[in-house]
Amino acid sequence: MNKYEKMLALNRKASDEKIERARKAILQLMDEREPVTVLKLMEKTGLSRGFFYKNPMVRKELDRAFEQQAGMINPKKKILDMAMNHEIQSLLRQLGDLQKNNEKLMKENETLKKALERKNRDLIYIL
Repeated sequence: MNKYEKMLALNRKASDEKIERARKAILQLMDEREPVTVLKLMEKTGLSRGFFYKNPMVRKELDRAFEQQAGMINPKKKILDMAMNHEIQSLLRQLGDLQKNNEKLMKENETLKKALERKNRDLIYIL
């Protein structure tokens, strides 16, 4: 193993250690039911703000923590989301019913147009 490969291995190891330190800090804050913020994580780990945003693995963990805590921090949001989902389902059912009704009315309209055409032809034939 040459110097370059050793240097790469050391850098990779240091990077993995930073990622693990960040993940542990995120999990610790979640276990303590503390709000997960980048500022708190920076203080706990000594890592830079950019590290939390730019590292894809850490960013994924951070986003997951934010999503989980969104319901814990704001329980009204969860209730509102449930109500909105119920409203969406209701509107989708209503839309389906209206589309069926519209199709039925279009067929009826077509039938009436054909009947009117026949009447007009009969009237013209009589005249």
